[in-house]
Amino acid sequence: MKPLPQIMVAPNGARRTKADHPALPMTIEETVDVAVACHAAGADGLHAHVRDETGAHTLDSGLYLELLSEMGSRAPEMAVQITTEAVGKYSPEEQRKLVRDVMPEAVSIAVREMVLTSETDEVSSFYHWAREVGIVIQHILYSAGDLARFYDLAQAGVVPGPDYQVLFVLGRYAENQESDPSDLDAFLKGMEVAPGDYSIDWGVCAFGHRETDCLVHAVSNGGKARIGFENGLWNRDGSMATDNADRVRDLIDALG
Repeated sequence: MKPLPQIMVAPNGARRTKADHPALPMTIEETVDVAVACHAAGADGLHAHVRDETGAHTLDSGLYLELLSEMGSRAPEMAVQITTEAVGKYSPEEQRKLVRDVMPEAVSIAVREMVLTSETDEVSSFYHWAREVGIVIQHILYSAGDLARFYDLAQAGVVPGPDYQVLFVLGRYAENQESDPSDLDAFLKGMEVAPGDYSIDWGVCAFGHRETDCLVHAVSNGGKARIGFENGLWNRDGSMATDNADRVRDLIDALG
């Protein structure tokens, strides 16, 4: 399994628009332009969302294939991870179909969006297929409870291992979506009691004004970072970032 990029940029996400920040990319061309600038600033991976003609988040395989083609042409050395984020709209079946149709090198999938019930045969078949064909899945976890459930799924063989990639999300359900570095502590404690002989390559994303501080805390504890306008628009000093590359530079400066 390829390792998780040290710094992955998430330049737009599923919900924000140019009304939130004029430099937020909405089209494939804009997203690739941003990715190239962020790579020059120090990011080695792109967490990619695509938008439809209205600007809404979509799981359109054709758009993802177009984005991957453009990234392969303009930033071939940059890792690209697509997302199956459901945004309350897409079913597990639709998420799985996207991955099968696109066949990306990497994809992020939220456990709580993919595994909705105790009936796991189809989900398990999908996870095992993805591993067999070499698709790297990063499992998105929003709480220590999600981490515990992920362990249960791994132990049950639903999610094949023993090596995994996970992303801990800080602040998504906090008041005003504002994270704090201490939000990571419950995840770190959960990792200390992981059952089985698991190898976990983990990263963090963090919502709100303290995104940089949270990511510095994660890196200092052995994790990796996902940064960008999907989660935060502000630099460490509280100022509004100029663009996504500015966020990447802010993190690198903070890491020293």
